[in-house]
Amino acid sequence: MTTGPELQLLTDSLRTTMAAATGAKLDAALVDLGWLEMLDEIPDIAIPLVFRMLGETGAHAPVLNDVVLRAAGRAGGTTLPLPYAGHSWVVWERTDQVGTTLDPELPIHRVAAGDPVTSLSNAAGQRALGWWLVGASRAMLSLARQHALDRVQFGRPIASFQAIRHRLAETLVAIEGAEATLQATDESDEFACLLAKAGAGQAALTAARHCQQVLGGIGFTAEHQLHRHVKRSLMLDGLLGSSRELIREAGAILRDKGFAPRLVDL
Repeated sequence: MTTGPELQLLTDSLRTTMAAATGAKLDAALVDLGWLEMLDEIPDIAIPLVFRMLGETGAHAPVLNDVVLRAAGRAGGTTLPLPYAGHSWVVWERTDQVGTTLDPELPIHRVAAGDPVTSLSNAAGQRALGWWLVGASRAMLSLARQHALDRVQFGRPIASFQAIRHRLAETLVAIEGAEATLQATDESDEFACLLAKAGAGQAALTAARHCQQVLGGIGFTAEHQLHRHVKRSLMLDGLLGSSRELIREAGAILRDKGFAPRLVDL
């Protein structure tokens, strides 16, 4: 059982580590912090904390491999093919050799095919990616909010304009809804994890769209941090099924079942 002070210490340690390293170096640093042990002993704390913080800080590490491997009953620390949007497969390498044009920071490479056995562990990976997408969405919202407070037009901050407020408010509602869904989801419920990942992907796309509009021209520049979070969100949304594909899959499941299962007891 992790106490409040222990959780705060862990949170501070993770934030400091992610601020100082990313990629393969962060992967090694997380192992030194006991990531694999936490994944076995306190997964319900470790997964939301680590993946949400990856999104908030903009750092990256191939730890999704560990979550999916663990759910499949295999040891972590290696890689495996992961389903990607469009019925394709990718491998997230544990190196710094980049391999994608969508997010040039990530060492993700396309492969011909994957192992169908791992599809049984996709639910845990989808839930973890949902937390990463929520973290990235909050990072985008924070950037847009600060810009709205700082940017002055017609003699007042643009945060006072109703159109700006509506965009920021809609983004916040989408993020809060996605996070609430993730909190109520258990990785053993494949259908709930599917919906949670789809909701988080939709929230990230909403955040990217609205925050881009709030930031205006500066949001398109490489000098601003927004583009990094947008690219990261688009890449993460495609992993283990895009939000569009998962929504379509959920509809097919409901049609076949003939009823909607209870996901949360209110």
